[in-house]
Amino acid sequence: MSPSRAKRRLAAIMAADVVGYSRLIDLDEQGTLATLNERRKAILEPLVRDHHGRIVKLMGDGVLVEFASAVNAVGFAVDFRTRMAAANQGLAEDRHIVLRIGINLGDVVVEGGDLFGDSVIIAVRLQAIAEPGDIFLSGSVYDQVKRKLAFGFDELGPRTIKNIAEPVPVYRIKASSQWEASGPGEKSPLPLPAVPSIAVLPFTNMISDPEQEAFVDGLTEDLITDLSRTRGLFVIASHSAFAYKGRNVDVRRIARELGVRYILEGSVRRAAGRVRINAQLIDAVGGNHLWAERFDRGMEDIFAVQDEVSGQIVEALAGRLIAPPPRTRPSNLEAYDLCVRARSLSQHTALAAKEANLLLDRALELDPDYAEAHRLLALNLWLGWEFWGEAIDPTRAKAVGEAERAVALDPNDAANRWALGIILGHERRWAESDAEFDAALKLDPNLADAWAMRADLATLGSRTAEAIDFVQKALRLNPHPPGWYYWQLGQAQYAAEDYEAAVQTFRRPETYRTTSRRLLAASLAKLGRLDEARREADLFMMSSPHFTIRHWSASQPFRDENLRRHFEEGYRLAGLPE
Repeated sequence: MSPSRAKRRLAAIMAADVVGYSRLIDLDEQGTLATLNERRKAILEPLVRDHHGRIVKLMGDGVLVEFASAVNAVGFAVDFRTRMAAANQGLAEDRHIVLRIGINLGDVVVEGGDLFGDSVIIAVRLQAIAEPGDIFLSGSVYDQVKRKLAFGFDELGPRTIKNIAEPVPVYRIKASSQWEASGPGEKSPLPLPAVPSIAVLPFTNMISDPEQEAFVDGLTEDLITDLSRTRGLFVIASHSAFAYKGRNVDVRRIARELGVRYILEGSVRRAAGRVRINAQLIDAVGGNHLWAERFDRGMEDIFAVQDEVSGQIVEALAGRLIAPPPRTRPSNLEAYDLCVRARSLSQHTALAAKEANLLLDRALELDPDYAEAHRLLALNLWLGWEFWGEAIDPTRAKAVGEAERAVALDPNDAANRWALGIILGHERRWAESDAEFDAALKLDPNLADAWAMRADLATLGSRTAEAIDFVQKALRLNPHPPGWYYWQLGQAQYAAEDYEAAVQTFRRPETYRTTSRRLLAASLAKLGRLDEARREADLFMMSSPHFTIRHWSASQPFRDENLRRHFEEGYRLAGLPE
């Protein structure tokens, strides 16, 4: 049949295979084949019927299934993965049958009962590059399902597919149930810590005035900080707590996703110089309300109210624990409002940081001894000269001075200590830097940002295993982190020469399309994937046109010159400018 007269149709194609099939056959050929045959009859065939699909072919350890719609194909794939993972329960781990799945939508050629064409090839290739337990989608599938199915998706970026002219955008479906965590490479449910564990959800602003939103968010952040400093508690970081802001999610689900037992939620009304706070503490495992209270005070008492709320929560959770040393509070409420607004703008982009710095300068005019304002200003100034192309002089010296001022004003605030620690580290004052990080984590072992930022200096000091451990601790405390956590993880993986892992990390949507593209390009280059590396390097240079390897290298506090050369080599291979 000529190509022009071949029978064609639009179809969603799902390809799946069993990870480690040869190993399973070597272990127990008869038992493996019997298990696969049983699961084909009990799981595969009924699910295909339920999702209105057609089995095109079975290939020993694999299967090709056709669907009339992308929605049906993705729904089937998730159900298939979940049912197969659930069936593994009770089996020895080395006997688990774990899938890799790829799905593509496109034009197919039909000959008899078989299907051919580029669309089939792409589905099979996606399945082949997927990690154990993963479902990879092409961009054509993602575009059809992203607003129709309630799954989370990771954007992995364009991938080169053999014999396909153009790179294919690739997405991964996030695991969402307890059974989907049973295979290697998949996300496991977070276990409950041995100590009382809590997440403070963003309090609801009961006044329609959006100007009060920053105040309410700031109050939530301050409560998280106060609880975090209490020894004997495990406290989820604010970035992960705020991932649920404005979402109507069952608190039991939130607790499972964050790996905590207790949830604090509440509301705030601020008007006419007074503030009213309603708060309730929920045992998400037992389903009980442990504590609820209403606070109605004048605004001049807001910091005393914060202390009272955190104190009553600690009492309800764990009785009398060792109280942390007191933090210094601002003396001016207008300065506090300005600083709270600056929090959300700081440490993100150069433009946002400049706006934050204006707010912080005004706050310090009103309250010159406001330690947090000095700290945020120090971090923005440091990022400015280190990463955002700001003038080194006098910005660099001013960053050090502001960080030292913050610690002098409030040495009991752990955030002040780690901010000074990272800035001193980049000044190559390593012993002083280590001492500040030690002090920060002694004051607040729940401080996720401190663990993650310490990983940067550990990597540059050739302590890559330690750096990865630091990031993993940070991710447990902050399961929905800012993208720079993955930058730190990927940087450590690159330094350890685990380039495949680094590519996976830098492809995560939280950090992809940021300056991490630079290290993604270097990782791809080290793997010999030079076309992809140079494409990512070109995209990085579009957003950072003044980058040079020489300037970057001179600014980094490497303790090992061989490691410095290792990074430089990756950048050169990727085609970044000298």
